[in-house]
Amino acid sequence: MNTKLNNRPLYEDVADRLREQIFSKQLAPGSWLDEQRLAEQFGISRTPMREAIKVLASEGLITMKMRRGAYVTEVARKDLEQIFTILSLLEGEAARETAIKATEDELNLLDHLHHRLEKAAADRDLEQFFETNGKFHELIQEIAGNRWMNGVIADLRKVLKLHRRDSLTSTGRLQASLVEHREILNALLKRDATAAEASMKKHLARGLEAVR
Repeated sequence: MNTKLNNRPLYEDVADRLREQIFSKQLAPGSWLDEQRLAEQFGISRTPMREAIKVLASEGLITMKMRRGAYVTEVARKDLEQIFTILSLLEGEAARETAIKATEDELNLLDHLHHRLEKAAADRDLEQFFETNGKFHELIQEIAGNRWMNGVIADLRKVLKLHRRDSLTSTGRLQASLVEHREILNALLKRDATAAEASMKKHLARGLEAVR
């Protein structure tokens, strides 16, 4: 496969491709990354491949092991518990801030996104549900307006994508997630900061239960 530049460093394009292979499980959790083989597969030298691997290691998607090389990260139950604990605090705070700061147009956009979630759930379209779910959470974080907090959330969410299918394919989880999003939205529409924070934390607690 030949890689073309799009006015950005080659290693960023390579990182995007590797990230997608990890999320799609083409590169399975725990698998060793053969730099030479991957570089040949991508039609590039080992230098941009090495730089791309460093990017994904900084995101937590790849684990570097001393004298053994790079491996796709395996997320243990303890890791999930710790990630969800941090996300609960940060996203709960983002929901609180959004209830206070959001404009009417921004609240209308959140409402629109929730309607798209409902349609995706009704159609059992998991890919659309995942995509819209991400946009719903990202908009809340954007409105909250703390770029440092949002950077941490984004990196943790990338690691959680390794388990995203596990979380929503459990019995009844899709509909339960939809109800939880509606509770978050209702609190935001009422500008009830305390309820928005509590609803977001409950949503994340239920998400953790679903991937255990």
